[in-house]
Amino acid sequence: MTDHLDLAELQRRLADFAAARNWQQYHTPKNLVAALSVEASELVEIFQWLTPEESARVMTDPDAAPRVTDEVADVLAYLLQLCEVLGIDPLAALDAKIDRNERRFPVQE
Repeated sequence: MTDHLDLAELQRRLADFAAARNWQQYHTPKNLVAALSVEASELVEIFQWLTPEESARVMTDPDAAPRVTDEVADVLAYLLQLCEVLGIDPLAALDAKIDRNERRFPVQE
């Protein structure tokens, strides 16, 4: 699906986009976290009053599906920008978190 996309390349594109518009001055950790929260809330808003069954089918709704996709993209964009500003490798952070969770929550035998 996205085999041709590279996380580092997307982060570079986001940084270039912001730089071309002189937006880096606004991309402080505080502002990026606030923007991330707002975008996550906009994603929640789409699902807010759906039943569990409706939420499972949201991507089959021709009106809701593009909205969900756009909000997911916004959340990811702000998260990647935050990682860039803070010097966090998001894939390494997730890998380490999964390792910790595997130790914390072992499979019950």
